[in-house]
Amino acid sequence: MGAAAEQGPGAGYGPASGPGSSPAGGTPGVLAGGDTLTDPATRTLEPYALTADQTPVKARRFWAGRRVPAAITAAVLLGIAGLFLYDIAAVRADRRAMAWRTRLADELATRHLDNVWVIVGAAVAAVLGLWLILLALTPGERGLLPMTRRGENGVRAGLDRHAAELVLRDRAMEVPGIRWVRVKVGRRRITAHGSSHFRELDAVRTDLTTALGNAVRQLGLAKPPQLHVHVQRAEKKG
Repeated sequence: MGAAAEQGPGAGYGPASGPGSSPAGGTPGVLAGGDTLTDPATRTLEPYALTADQTPVKARRFWAGRRVPAAITAAVLLGIAGLFLYDIAAVRADRRAMAWRTRLADELATRHLDNVWVIVGAAVAAVLGLWLILLALTPGERGLLPMTRRGENGVRAGLDRHAAELVLRDRAMEVPGIRWVRVKVGRRRITAHGSSHFRELDAVRTDLTTALGNAVRQLGLAKPPQLHVHVQRAEKKG
């Protein structure tokens, strides 16, 4: 379902497996520890009820590796350092310095601080520096929503926002009266815009809000976004 997970020593349990779950055929049995397996048809399980005895652990956001910005920055710095090192070595070997370095030294010595190009260069350098600091201090991975983690050794999982949109859209289409629906999932807000071709709009909106609310809880997100539902009357054709 588009979920990314990091397996830990306590991984391997889910809604379909774990202590107290039944075999595939649904027949009663006995676990190794002596616990009796019951028929799943005789009970209903809420999401993550199998691990409800474990204390939830604060789920932090996933940090992006940011390999592309790091590679570009390293390549640029390596190239500039290599040019300066080569030119300095050439001067030490009684050769003439490169023309670009001589011109750069003259420009830096003669141009005043209020010069346009000096101001532009300083602004560009400041923007690049602030961008690198921002990348270093923020986690990124905005498209991955952290899921609830049970216990210190539990699975650290994340759900892709696009996958969550597909799940919520399919659940919304099951509501009677919904003709089409568009779901947008953000980190703090879920917005659903739907259209109804029959039934009262208030009834459809209530049912859609209830269905999407239950679906959001079943996603198991660590911080469920706020749900906002908008329903309008479908345009009549012809």
